[in-house]
Amino acid sequence: MIEETIQTKLHLQLSPVHLDVINESFKHNVAPGSESHFKVIVVSEQFKGLRLLARHRMINQVLADELAHHIHALAIHTYTPEEWSEQQKAPLSPMCLGGKK
Repeated sequence: MIEETIQTKLHLQLSPVHLDVINESFKHNVAPGSESHFKVIVVSEQFKGLRLLARHRMINQVLADELAHHIHALAIHTYTPEEWSEQQKAPLSPMCLGGKK
């Protein structure tokens, strides 16, 4: 349900040409079926001319309620269509260390 909400909100607000919302909760010490750790890959024309921090702030603003109440961790990867066409993939998420370094 949270995954669907994330997809819907990002589609409505950013009109992405590419969007992946990946539930990575299973990689963490949470109950099976949890929706607490996500990775988003968002490719949008709206990111043109914006620095990384501004792009991340846009995502955080769109998902403010989910971040405040449901999401424990959110990995954000933002690209313009031109940047995405050169790369076509986002970095892999690191493995959970269970709170240890």
